[in-house]
Amino acid sequence: MDVLKLSTINSGQRELVGGKADGLAALIRLGERVPDGFCVTTEAYGRGEVPRAAVLSAYRRLGGGRVAVRSSATAEDLPDASFAGQQDTFLAVEGDDEVLTAIRACWDSLHTGRVSAYREAAGIAHDTVRMAVVVQRMVDAEVAGVLFTADPLTGSRSASVVDAAPGPGTAVVDGEVEADHYVLDGTAPEERGCLAPNRLKELRAVGERLQRGLCAPQDAEWAYDREGTLWLLQSRPITTLFPAPPASRKPGPRLYVEFGHVQGMLQPVTPMGMSTLKGLLADMLASFGMSVDIVDIGGRLYGDLTDTMRDPSRRQRLVTLMAVDFGPRAQAVVEHLLDDPRFAPEQRARRRGTATSAAGLKAVAGVLGTLARPAAARTRVFGAIEHLRRQPVTDPSTAAELLPLVEAAEQPDTGPRTITWPVVTGLLVAATLPPLLQGIASDDEIRTVLGGMPHNVTIEMDLALWQVARRAAPHRELLLRASPDELATAHLAGGLPDFGLAAFLDTYGLRCAAEIDVGVPRWSENPAPVFAILANYLRSTDPHQSPDRRFERAAVRAEAMLAELTRRARRTRRVRGRLAGFLLRRARELSGLREAGKFAGLYALRDRRRRLLLIGAELQARGLLDDADDVRFLTLPELRTAVDGGDPRETVAVRRSAYLRELRRPTVPVALLSDGTDAETLLTARTSDGRTLIGVGASTGRISGRARVVHDPAHARVEPGEILVAPTSDPGWTPLFLTAGGLVTETGAVTAHGPTVAREYGIPAVICVRGATERIRTGQMITVDGTTGTVTLDEPGAADTTRAP
Repeated sequence: MDVLKLSTINSGQRELVGGKADGLAALIRLGERVPDGFCVTTEAYGRGEVPRAAVLSAYRRLGGGRVAVRSSATAEDLPDASFAGQQDTFLAVEGDDEVLTAIRACWDSLHTGRVSAYREAAGIAHDTVRMAVVVQRMVDAEVAGVLFTADPLTGSRSASVVDAAPGPGTAVVDGEVEADHYVLDGTAPEERGCLAPNRLKELRAVGERLQRGLCAPQDAEWAYDREGTLWLLQSRPITTLFPAPPASRKPGPRLYVEFGHVQGMLQPVTPMGMSTLKGLLADMLASFGMSVDIVDIGGRLYGDLTDTMRDPSRRQRLVTLMAVDFGPRAQAVVEHLLDDPRFAPEQRARRRGTATSAAGLKAVAGVLGTLARPAAARTRVFGAIEHLRRQPVTDPSTAAELLPLVEAAEQPDTGPRTITWPVVTGLLVAATLPPLLQGIASDDEIRTVLGGMPHNVTIEMDLALWQVARRAAPHRELLLRASPDELATAHLAGGLPDFGLAAFLDTYGLRCAAEIDVGVPRWSENPAPVFAILANYLRSTDPHQSPDRRFERAAVRAEAMLAELTRRARRTRRVRGRLAGFLLRRARELSGLREAGKFAGLYALRDRRRRLLLIGAELQARGLLDDADDVRFLTLPELRTAVDGGDPRETVAVRRSAYLRELRRPTVPVALLSDGTDAETLLTARTSDGRTLIGVGASTGRISGRARVVHDPAHARVEPGEILVAPTSDPGWTPLFLTAGGLVTETGAVTAHGPTVAREYGIPAVICVRGATERIRTGQMITVDGTTGTVTLDEPGAADTTRAP
C-alpha cells in the first residue's frame, strides 16, 4: 500500500502514514475543510524507491498543477515532540519530475543533523522512525497563519492566539515577517491588522471545535484563499503546554500551588509515590491550620489554596505561611492575586468544633513547651529518630501477605508528635524574626544568624560523608579513575576496601535525590551518586575550604551577629530587645530541626519501598513485570489486581513512557490557575541590564567564579570553588555544596533545604532565578551576590528580562 488518499486514512494508521497525514485525516473525519491530497506511505519509504506510477496517478487525479509536498514522519506531531520545521516541506511544486524529486528530498530530510539532534533530545530512537510524505493542492492564500487553541505563553485554555500575515503561511511559521498577533479571550475583537473581526471569530470557533474534537489544545495552520474560504492545512497538539488542573466541583477560578520546587524536587512523582505524598502534605499543612486539596497535575503535587484565599480570617496569614511552605515565587503570586477581584474574600459562617479547639490547644502547648525547654525538645526529636532507626522490621514471604501491610500504610506517619512541634516551632521562630527586627536588622543580617546552624541532620550527613572522604584518601586514585557506576557495583559486591562507606550508608542510605517519592531508588540500593560526591571531595585540596572549617566559620559569624542584633534591639526598646534576643537564640537552637521531620518520615518510606520491591520481585518471577521496580508505575488498586493474577505490563509501559516524557520537561509552573494559566505570567516583569539575573538572596556573601550547570546530582562533578547552578536542590543535592563556592537555583525558599545548607556552609546563594540553567553556561564566569539576590554574567546580552518576586 504505497499511496493513500487522505480521505481514506483511518484512525490507527499512524505507523503507515506518519504524523502529519494522520492529523490531516483526523481533521477530515471531523468534517473540517482540508485541501485534497494523498499520502506516500512508510511502506514505500521502507523499500527505498519512490513509487513513480502510483504517485503520478494520484497527482493527476488531483488535477496536476501546483502542490505542497510535506514530510510526515512517524515521529512527528507527537503530544510531546512536534518536530516543527525540522523536516522538509516544498511548496508550489509543479510537474511530474518535480513532485518525485520533492518526495525523495522529504525522505532524505529524516536523517539531517538537526533532526537527529531533535530526536535525541526527545528520547526517540533513530531506528524506530520512518517517513511518509503528504502531497496536497496548494491554497492560493490571501492571508494565512497559525492558530493556537490555548495561549502557548501563559498556558491559558480560556484564550486562543492567532498570528497572521498576508500571503502563504510559511512566512509566519518560519518567522520571516512581523505577524499580526491576536489574543482571543471571548471579548469582541478589535478592527486591526490583516484579519477582520468576523474572521477572528471564525478562527476562534474553529479552534474550539478542534480542541473539543481532538481532545487536546491544538496548534493549527490555516489559510484564507482569494474567495475568502478558510482551509485547515495542519493541526497537532501544542507540545509546550503544562497539563491543566483537573476539573473541580468547586466554583472557579481556582489557584493551585506546586510543592516540589520548595522541597527541591521538580521531577515527576511516580504513580505509587503519589498517594503517599498526598497524605503527607495534607498532614503537614494541617499542622499550620490549612485544609488544602492536593491534586496531581503533570505528575507533580499541587495544593488548591483558593478556599484559604477567599477566607476573610485566613487570607492575610496565608502570605506569611507561603514563605515557609511554598517559597518566594509562589508567595509573590499569592500577594498579587489577593488583590484580584476573582479571589475576593467571601463572608461565610465558620464552625469551630471541639476537635478544632483541641487541636489548637495542642499546637499552642507544643510550641510553648518547645520554646521553654529547647534542649529537652531536641533530645526527644533525636531519640525518636534513633528509635525509628533501630526498630526491627520483619517482612512476610509472599506478595499476598506483603500487600496488606503496604495498603495499611498508604499514608505513612512522618514520625511521632514529639518531632512535629519542635520542627514547627523552629520554622515559626525563624519566620517571626524579619517583622520583629524590622528597622533594626536587614534580611541579610538575619540570614547570617541562621548560618552555621547546629542540630541539622542533613548537615550532619554531609559532614559525615566528608569524613568518609578523608578516610578514603589512600584510595584516591581508584575512586577518581573508576566511574561512579563501576564503584557502586563493586561496593554492593563487597569488592572495595572498607573506608567507612558501609557505616555511612547504614545511617543515611535511606536518602537520595527526590527522596520523598517512594518510587525512587535509595542510596543503599544504588550508591553511585555517593561515589560521585566522594570524587568531588577528593579533588578538594585546600584545607582552609574544607567543609567542617567553613561550617565553623559560619557558626562564628552567626553568634557574633546574634549578639550584635540583640544589642541593637535593646537600644531601641528594652522589652523588644529582650524578646528579640530570646527568639534569636531560640532560632539557632531550633531552626536546624527543620530537616528532622522529613528525615524521620524516610524510615516509613524505606520500609514501604522495600516491601513494594519484594512484591515486584515475585511479580517479575511470575512473568507479570519485566523488572521488580516496575511496581512504581502502578497504583495500589492496580498492584492488588496484579497480585491476584492480572497482567499490568501494558499499564506499566504507558506510565513509564509518560514518566520519561515528564522527566524531560524543562520547566514546571510554581502556580497555576484552573484554566491552565501559569500564574507567574500575571506578575509585572522586572527588567535587568542585560547581564543581571534577578532572584532572591538566600545566603549572604558575594563570590565570582566559574559556573557548573548541573541537572542531575547523581553523576555531577563540581570542582572546588565552582558555582553550582541547578534547577533545584533537596538533601540529595546538598553534599555537592561542600566543594561549591556558591549556589544558584531556579526554585526554592529561604527556609528550604538548599539555602539552609548553603548558609550553614557560609557560601553565597541566590534562589528563584528563573531560567538560570538555560541562561548560564558551564565554565562561564559569574558573580553571585546573596545580599542583593542577583547573579551577574560576564558577557553582555546573555541575560534578559526575568520575572521575579
